[in-house]
Amino acid sequence: MRTIVVLDAPSNLGLRPPAPGTVPGCYKLAGALREQRIVQRTGALEGGVVVPPRYDRGDWQPGDGVFNAAALADYTRTLADRIEGHVRAGEFALVLGGDCSIQLGAALALRRLGRYGLAAVDGSADFRHLGNSPHVGAAGGEELAIATGRGQADLSDLEGLRPYLKDEDVRLFGMRDEDEDQAELAALQIPHATVGQIREWGAAELARATVESLETPALDGYWVHLDADVLDPSVMPAVDSPDDGGLMPDELAPLLRTLLSSPRCVGLNVTIYDPDLDPDGTAGALLADLVVGALAPA
Repeated sequence: MRTIVVLDAPSNLGLRPPAPGTVPGCYKLAGALREQRIVQRTGALEGGVVVPPRYDRGDWQPGDGVFNAAALADYTRTLADRIEGHVRAGEFALVLGGDCSIQLGAALALRRLGRYGLAAVDGSADFRHLGNSPHVGAAGGEELAIATGRGQADLSDLEGLRPYLKDEDVRLFGMRDEDEDQAELAALQIPHATVGQIREWGAAELARATVESLETPALDGYWVHLDADVLDPSVMPAVDSPDDGGLMPDELAPLLRTLLSSPRCVGLNVTIYDPDLDPDGTAGALLADLVVGALAPA
């Protein structure tokens, strides 16, 4: 039985303000899931918290690059130090975000250790870069592009390790059927499955095939990234971009459980859920249940 360690990464540095003068509430995700007793229910050890820098976009304007870039770079290195330590110790890191930019901490940590894959369960590809967009800004919508070496060097080439992930080592699940990134991903031969394709092929079956492809000797292991917006807003409205047509809980559950079942899977991060948008805690309870169920012993 693997040892799970829960580590909080309550950073919102990669998201736009939801309204002028406010900050994204996803930094409260970790606390909300802890209130659901996620540590006790997973039988995890306590990993503490990696405190993020202050959220401050200053006078950023479109065309200035990724906002909060210097703070994001510092935070990515610090989070990577912690994740690297747990992976080296043979522990499974359960990282509670935060926005999707925290995935860069895992990607950098694993790049230091060798060659790892990524299975991203996300309502969007988070693949915005200057090759497909007039400008960049919010790293939470760009972290996969950054991790695969696309983007400004102060984020994509930390420690001279660009790319943290190779295109061929990435697998994507849960994009909406009409997602415009599909053509580019196909051209780059990055495997991806939309919600409709997951339903057509079967969540568990698709995940099993994916695990087999990530258990190749070329990889030292893989990481799983979970963005709460992969769920349909009818059950998960508490996200910054609640797009219709997402997965339902009974579809996400077998997908996530199968992806996490392999001993080659070294960690999971959970992102984007915003307790400020969930006043009765229903969506947070669902998210905690899904994570706990996916990590339960077989």
